[in-house]
Amino acid sequence: MKGAGGTLVPVDQDEGAAVSTPPLGRLYEVGGRMLALHRGGVGGPPVVFLPGATLVGLDYLNVHKRVSQFTTSVIYDRAGTGWSDPIDLPRNATDPTRELQALLKAAEVDGPYIFVAHSLGGVYARRYSQLFPDEVAGLLLLDVLHEDWDTYLPDASHLADVPDYDCHPEFAPELLDFLRDVLRQRLTDWPPPLRDLLVEKHLSGEWFKIGAAERCNFAELADEMRGQGDFPDVPLVVMTALGDDPGQELFVTENQAQQINDGKVALGDAIARSVPRGEHRVVQASQSTVTIDAADEVVAAIRDLVEALG
Repeated sequence: MKGAGGTLVPVDQDEGAAVSTPPLGRLYEVGGRMLALHRGGVGGPPVVFLPGATLVGLDYLNVHKRVSQFTTSVIYDRAGTGWSDPIDLPRNATDPTRELQALLKAAEVDGPYIFVAHSLGGVYARRYSQLFPDEVAGLLLLDVLHEDWDTYLPDASHLADVPDYDCHPEFAPELLDFLRDVLRQRLTDWPPPLRDLLVEKHLSGEWFKIGAAERCNFAELADEMRGQGDFPDVPLVVMTALGDDPGQELFVTENQAQQINDGKVALGDAIARSVPRGEHRVVQASQSTVTIDAADEVVAAIRDLVEALG
């Protein structure tokens, strides 16, 4: 499959091979594949975390644990990522969305759901809202990918212009050491064995390829969502993170970073205005670690959504 820049992005995986048992949760069969899902808590509406590219369900364990104290909380891995079975990447928006619906049914997690969508996960929350609006109770959108991205972001950040280093990542040993330190600091609150496992997996060539492949067809995903329906009339919170990502200064200037942030704020405002019960909250956290840097704000927003629906 071609990515946004027209580049073929293969992922060297045996599509028929099974993955190892996830360290938390269990595997469910969906469409002939085994998908990883972990749930906690009781009550409803259930909160379902939709990971960003390069991330997996267990990267949200810190907020998942806190949310599970007041309602059902679910973290999972899309096919092709984490501990779920492999699949060719990148994918369209519709197939993983239908896959998620089937997974939730297989795991007997009854909706309607509050979706907490991060970055690329916003594509699937958006598509779920278009395909199954009656199954959506509320939305928390964390710096999500949206079909109007190019309207608000500067030209250099347009979806069709994914930098080549995003699609074909190559990391010198010193950069890997830097990333290892970043990950260890990021996952400080995770149980040590799980933290070490996640760091090892995130720095593996396999997971680098998977993350890169998922990032390389953003323009096509936006086209797929465009004109397919609005968000349903449910409580919706958009959260925009304006902090610098680790290593961001290697790729963008300070002025470019400010233009990107201004565009993200404008897009967040527009998404919030698109529904009667929309709200936009800005936090000082990095986009990739918003659920860690702004964990209190994320949990508070989820609690607000749960209470609004109670």
